Amino acid sequence: MHRRTLMGRIAAIALAGVFSAAAASAQTAPPAPVAVHNVVLVHGLYADGSSWGKVIPLLQAQGLHVTSVQNPLSGFQDDVDAVRRVLAQQDGPTLLVGHSYAGMVISEAGTDPHVAGLVYIAARAPDAGEDYPALTRKFAAAPAGAGLQWDTNGWGSLSQPAFVKDFAGDLPPAEALAYYAVQQPFARALTTARTTAAAWHDKPTWYAVSRQDRTIDPELQRFMAQRMKASTVELDASHVSLLSQPQAVADLIVKAAQGRR
Repeated sequence: MHRRTLMGRIAAIALAGVFSAAAASAQTAPPAPVAVHNVVLVHGLYADGSSWGKVIPLLQAQGLHVTSVQNPLSGFQDDVDAVRRVLAQQDGPTLLVGHSYAGMVISEAGTDPHVAGLVYIAARAPDAGEDYPALTRKFAAAPAGAGLQWDTNGWGSLSQPAFVKDFAGDLPPAEALAYYAVQQPFARALTTARTTAAAWHDKPTWYAVSRQDRTIDPELQRFMAQRMKASTVELDASHVSLLSQPQAVADLIVKAAQGRR
């Protein structure tokens, strides 16, 4: 074979390898973040939209347009629909932020084209169709679960001792009791709900792990954050870092809104 022809074929093979490697890298790399102006906050169980009350003014001071969703907690699809109604009102790319159970909600609703990124605050992040209760059993049991109570109509809530000690353990007791007073009961069906989508596969993500969490095991949080390749921070906080460390939570949200990893 002519030397130039042989060298040409070798070069072509090498170039094809470069392109193949680049394509493989593109498939596994996390999506590129996008700077946004709109932030939609979604609360979890044992709470309502007021749980974001300390974070909201910090975000507004940074010039962000902020909306806090009020989840009905009557069914998973009901909560997803509530978020989607708010997303439809946004005037451009939006950052979707979820605390606790709301991680499931933003994973499902995050497929909306308005959503440019997802922020998880000590939040659930199951894959599409994944059995979240089964996933939790692979990790240490969270003490707060022992305080879950059900009424005769199938609505659940945390007992006062569990709320103060295990859910909001790093708040002053009087403050924890004030948030206990606005705890919203949730439908039993939420305990077995499964997502049909996991937007974190396709959208850039951020995660705040609560090291002192007694509601979702911190190791489970780390597992979910690592699995989604999230830009992660760890806070010495209870499950309600958004109340006990609002500045740190706001800083992560601002970082995400600016598209910084």
